[in-house]
Amino acid sequence: MNNQKQQKPTLTGQRFKTRKRDEKERFDPTQFQESIVQGLNQTGTDLEAVAKFLDASGAKLDYRRYAETLFDILVAGGMLAPGGTLSDDMTRTEFCLFTAQEDLETMQAYAQLLLFLKGFTESERNKLAMLTGILLANGNISASILNSLFNENLVKEGVSAAFAVKLFKSWINEKDINSVAGSLRKVGMDNRLMELFPANKRSCEHFSKYFTDAGLKELSDFARNQQSIGARKELQKELQEQMARGDPQKEIIAFTREEMKKASLSEQAMIGIIWTSVMSSVEWNKKEELVTEQAIKHLKQYSPLLKAFTSQGLSELSLLLKIQEYCYDNIHFMKAFQKIVVLLYKADVLSEEAILKWYTEAHVAKGKSVFLEQMKKFVEWLKNAEEESESEEEEAD
Repeated sequence: MNNQKQQKPTLTGQRFKTRKRDEKERFDPTQFQESIVQGLNQTGTDLEAVAKFLDASGAKLDYRRYAETLFDILVAGGMLAPGGTLSDDMTRTEFCLFTAQEDLETMQAYAQLLLFLKGFTESERNKLAMLTGILLANGNISASILNSLFNENLVKEGVSAAFAVKLFKSWINEKDINSVAGSLRKVGMDNRLMELFPANKRSCEHFSKYFTDAGLKELSDFARNQQSIGARKELQKELQEQMARGDPQKEIIAFTREEMKKASLSEQAMIGIIWTSVMSSVEWNKKEELVTEQAIKHLKQYSPLLKAFTSQGLSELSLLLKIQEYCYDNIHFMKAFQKIVVLLYKADVLSEEAILKWYTEAHVAKGKSVFLEQMKKFVEWLKNAEEESESEEEEAD
């Protein structure tokens, strides 16, 4: 009999170790809360400092995974327990919506912070965008909240433009493009829509295609128009500065022609900008009897500039209408209208055809009776001169 103990059978084969990358990271909202709350408490209540902290922490903490916890912290100060109550055993932060001051400005600041956190998924951002559009349409929040869309990182990643599409669609659906335009103008953002794109894509063409393809042609047209208005204002400002410096008119004319070409402006549009620039480049005397003399002297100086951009009949009419509106809107110039027109006629800026057309049919309602009366004798003289000229031509034939 064999006294040797029989060995027990053993399982053979290789035992595999779990690779580290195959292990799932444990979901731990409590630890996430501790990290965020500690950072917020150290940062203080300055919103800009808080935004920087959250932005920096986003590189280390998984905002997308813990989006719900993050939202609880920023709204209520800590993670909510079932039933919507705050967990007593958790550290809380005083930096949250519920402990903030109860005024509109503070609420808007919090809204900016909450709306554009990178932690939200695309679907969550879309829902926020649509809700924000509805709130804006109904005047529940100010359009100044949209400043957050111009964050450099959000613009670079395409988040801003995508968010804007959903937001503006919702807004226009609730109201209309006029509501959008009015609200944007109120907060000085009507000329900033191009900034939703990175610098290398910041053009009318790209903006127009992006928003038209997204079904927002009305917004695209509005932005294009605002861009044109912005370019005109910049050009007018530059012209005023050149005149104030006393730059030679040849240089001003050359510069204006170049800018006119760049901005695809018609001569009719350009003469309006030039007129406004000329009349804004001087401080006018408040006495009516002195302002006319001052205006004649000033306009005589700049008549070569005006003449350079009135080569077409429509441009002359545009200038006449600008003069009419200016003299009506500035009461000290009410008696100066006729003298200004006569001066520009003598300087070959305005032709008799343009003046007669303005007198008979092309004038506007502003100051109509006053200005037509002022021009009556001069118009009669023009008509008589025209008849005499025609008679002389007939005799010569």
